[in-house]
Amino acid sequence: MTRSKSFADLIVNCPGILRTLPVIPPGVVSNVVFDSRKVTAGSVFVAFEGEYFDGHDFIADAVNRGATLVVGTQAKWVEEYPDVYLQVEDARKALAYLAAAYHDFPARKLVVTGVTGTDGKTTTVNLIYQILKQAGIKVGMISTVNAVIGEEAIDTGFHVTTPESPLVQELLARMVENGMTHVVLETTSHGLAQQRVAACEYDIGVITNVTHEHLDYHGTYENYVQTKAQLLTMLAETSPKRGGNIRLAVINKDDRSYSSITTILADPSFESIQVAAYSRKNDAEIKIVHEEHSIKGLRLQIDCRGQEIDVESNLVGEYNVSNILAAIGATSLGLKIVPEEISRGIKALGGVPGRMERINMGQNFAAIVDFAHTPNAMKVTLQTARQLTRKRVLAVFGSAGLRDREKRKMMAIEGINLADVCIFTAEDPRTEKLEDILDEMVTAAEGAGGVEGKDYLVVPDRGNAIRQALKMANRDDLVIVCGKGHEQSMCFETTEYPWDDRTAMRAALCELLGKEGPRMPYLPTSRE
Repeated sequence: MTRSKSFADLIVNCPGILRTLPVIPPGVVSNVVFDSRKVTAGSVFVAFEGEYFDGHDFIADAVNRGATLVVGTQAKWVEEYPDVYLQVEDARKALAYLAAAYHDFPARKLVVTGVTGTDGKTTTVNLIYQILKQAGIKVGMISTVNAVIGEEAIDTGFHVTTPESPLVQELLARMVENGMTHVVLETTSHGLAQQRVAACEYDIGVITNVTHEHLDYHGTYENYVQTKAQLLTMLAETSPKRGGNIRLAVINKDDRSYSSITTILADPSFESIQVAAYSRKNDAEIKIVHEEHSIKGLRLQIDCRGQEIDVESNLVGEYNVSNILAAIGATSLGLKIVPEEISRGIKALGGVPGRMERINMGQNFAAIVDFAHTPNAMKVTLQTARQLTRKRVLAVFGSAGLRDREKRKMMAIEGINLADVCIFTAEDPRTEKLEDILDEMVTAAEGAGGVEGKDYLVVPDRGNAIRQALKMANRDDLVIVCGKGHEQSMCFETTEYPWDDRTAMRAALCELLGKEGPRMPYLPTSRE
């Protein structure tokens, strides 16, 4: 669809303007971008300071390429480009609102459910999406795996985070154009902190949990909780919508973040927000009456404010019980979906890519790929793995470079405590030395009583680590590869190498079984 927004339309919706233009540029906006290489005649170029680059350094390039309006935070550019440069307080927030204005604020035409949390976000998003779909609602989805608009699935990137705001707004606009009335939006802490989801006009906010992760970025656990809670406090800022404003916060009473979040929401400025808690262990608005676990999935009886909902699910593990409760809170209490449609939707979800995904090439043991990449996720994933076999659990995992260093030790300890054998290997070392990361994991493993050659091995190359685990597996054992899940690349230095744990697992299994199959993807460590 062709956009026909003027520069005046966008500027009037730009927050935090510190210095206005002497004359608003005439003409029609061609696009809103933050990459100068995408600038065309009539572009709005927004410059902000990123992790590796400062967009202000590319302002001259953007102007030379035809940018009609440049937005940034640094005052020094006013003198150089007085007729083009708009100075603002927060360039990332400005980017989100400019992109939203360019697309005519699509979120104001949708019922928006946001899901955040350290673990369980993607699964909960998929559960809510399936429930709405089974209820006959025209719903779209944006997750860290993909975006779904009707029958079209769109890749949202190599690694797991909320896309930048221009893409988010473009996807929302496409949903409106395709007749969607609802959207479920996975919302990461980076997406919140970096204003990627500003102007998303949330109606329902869900927090699955807040556990140890991203403390390299957020500094402290308390700051991390505050960032996650922004999803809920943003409910109070949502513009009036044609169908009314729901403003429902769904939170996990079993999580350590519960008291902090309820304290934040108790502020009088958030009195318009309704709060509903869910729990496996405590009395709550959404709670478990009965639960059964098996290798085939879950059977649950749930009380949702006095209404009984019977559920069968293909998902496994106690943590997925919590995810189901969260999805029921959003759909039953927030969107008034009836129990029968909720049950159908939950049953319809066969699984989520890279989440406890079974790989079967005819071997006589279980092989699973999972995304677990935090200490809590590692713990609950390995606990679930133990329930799926009476024999050994062999776990292959690493820990990412340039990220929270403390979790390397914590994950190694969880592995030693819960798996029979751990194989420590590469997982996005980035510019850190892989051997240094593995040394930290080994130190923690030995501190927890692990013995090399018995409880753990170190195999730096991830492909060879998977091969080793499969060679060690006996009948009815379970091999689980954690940390990458659905992701499609692995980063060494600053290069993203194509990598998929599921492809690697299939390749290694076919080698073991002497079958034709995919080739093991290449990594820089492959020759080791």
